[in-house]
Formats: sequence, C-alpha cells, structure tokens
Amino acid sequence: MLKNHKSNYGRGLVIGKFYPPHLGHKYLIDAASSKCEKLTVIICWKQSETIPVTARAQWIKRLHPNVDVKVIEDNKLDDDDSEGWAKFTLDILGYKPDAVFTSESYGDPYASFMGAIHVMVDRDRVDVPISATKVRSNPMKYSELVSPAVNGYFARRVCIVGAESTGTTTLARSLATHYKTVWVPEYGRTYSEGKWTSAKNAVWKTEEFEHIARTQNSMENALAEISNGLLICDTNAFATALWHERYMGFRSPQLEELGKHCSADLYILTGDEIPFVQDGLRDGEHIRHQMHQRFMQRLEEDNKPYIIVTGNPEQRLKDSIKSIDQLFS
Repeated sequence: MLKNHKSNYGRGLVIGKFYPPHLGHKYLIDAASSKCEKLTVIICWKQSETIPVTARAQWIKRLHPNVDVKVIEDNKLDDDDSEGWAKFTLDILGYKPDAVFTSESYGDPYASFMGAIHVMVDRDRVDVPISATKVRSNPMKYSELVSPAVNGYFARRVCIVGAESTGTTTLARSLATHYKTVWVPEYGRTYSEGKWTSAKNAVWKTEEFEHIARTQNSMENALAEISNGLLICDTNAFATALWHERYMGFRSPQLEELGKHCSADLYILTGDEIPFVQDGLRDGEHIRHQMHQRFMQRLEEDNKPYIIVTGNPEQRLKDSIKSIDQLFS
C-alpha cells in the first residue's frame, strides 16, 4: 500500500460528545483527516442526553464517509480523569494512536497518557465561533453553523391539515412567506392528479397511501435541512393515514406508524366554514364537515398539539403566527 505523502501521521483520533455535531466539529475532523492516513472518531454518550447517539453517528458519517466512527457509552469516568480516559480509549481502539486532535486543554494530558502527540485545532474558536451548548440553546439562531442534517433535526415543524377546500395550501404558503422559510407541498395531490385520467387506476390501494406517506416524509426531511429552523408543511403522513381511512374505510397500522416518523410541533386545523371550491379533483364536499370532525378526533386521540383557525385568510394567518411565535418564545 502506497503511503499518502501528505499525511503527517498514520492513525489519528478525534473524541467528543458531538452533542450535536456543528461546523466547528467538522473543521476539527477535516483538519485531522488531512494529516492522517486513517482517522477514528469516537462519540461519547450518556443516557440522559436527548439527541440520539445513533443520529449523531449518522450525521458524522454522512459528512465524513472515510472516517471510522465508534460509539461508546460514557458512564464510567469523570471528565477530568485524563489517565482513565486514555486507558479506556486504548481498550476501545486496540492500538495506540499516533496523534490526537482536539480543541480543548484536556488534549495534552489525554494524548500524553496514550503516548500520542496532541494537535490543537482552533482552541479559541476563531475559525468557527460556535459550541454545542449554543446550538442546543437556540438551534434556529445558529442554523447556519450546523450541517444540513442537524438543522433538519432541530427544525420546528408546523403542519397545516384540514378537510378538502379549507385553505390549507393558501395558509402554508402565506406562513412560509411570512417567516421567510421553506414549505412542503402536498405530494398526495400531485399523485392523485397523475392517476386521475386513468380509468384503470380509479380504485385506490393501501400501498398507494403508504407510498404517498413515505414520499411526504422524505420531502419533509429534505426541506427541513434547508429551512431557517422553521418548516411549514401542507399536510403530513399523519393526515395521509386519515385520508386512507376516508377512501379505504379502515385504518392502516402501517400508515399510522409512518406518521410517527415525521411528527409536528404544532398542527393547525383549518376550519370548514368557508365555501367549498370545486377544482376538478375534489370529491368530498358532502363529507367535508365529517372529515373536519374526524381530524379533531384523531388529533386529540393522539395528543397532538393543535389549534383551529377560522375566518378570512388574514385572520387565519394572524392566529397561526401568534401560536407559532410561542414555539420560539
């Protein structure tokens, strides 16, 4: 195997909580990667932490696909026990690293106890002025200093739901414009339009609703990554499960499970007091009030936080903004 002549060290190490990973961590790992033939990143976690360690590992692996990521539970040692941590690390690795890269003062004794060189990287946070504590305290404020995946995880999600022709899309667009953020269109409508002209496909199948829910979730997660910390959704998989119930006549456990994958911080249910508008695709005017009531029942059944907005578009927007602002107060 040819040696990488740009590398100063053979095997390097970066260790931390990455709670959550931010661009300072990326800067550190990139610096270490550029100096090592092989780099291992160890993620330490505690059961009391709220951000899943599996997600942290996925985020780091996504940003640094050539890095070896290891996860260890931090329940044995004090943070200031450099010697204990050095011995623990050697047991985890099974070898002595050539260099340890950190941005912290503990790096010197920690590396020394392993017989490794310590390389300090941006200790004063000059190149990337951010910390995980700051990110956790206000993810929206620091959304530009974390990776898109982390931003998507922290984004507050507001979902607009309602019966047919109750103004969900109008409200979703208006809210996205007000907050200068992205919004998620209703994929189910696009799918319905696509099959509308085919007599062969007139009958719905549960598998179609499952496809719609999975695609809606995928769209939601992708757009959350490029949001400003607030994502507006025109429906979600929770609503798809209700539409399945309406068209198929029974509930689907698989769909309801998909609905748990993308849950909202706030649901806004649009009132059905406005006139019904037929756009050539809608067919539920006769059961619109029934669907409105069913949305309320299911929101309460699942203990989802929600409000109901009524009135003209301006009043609905005003009431929605008041509740959304409270999410960030």
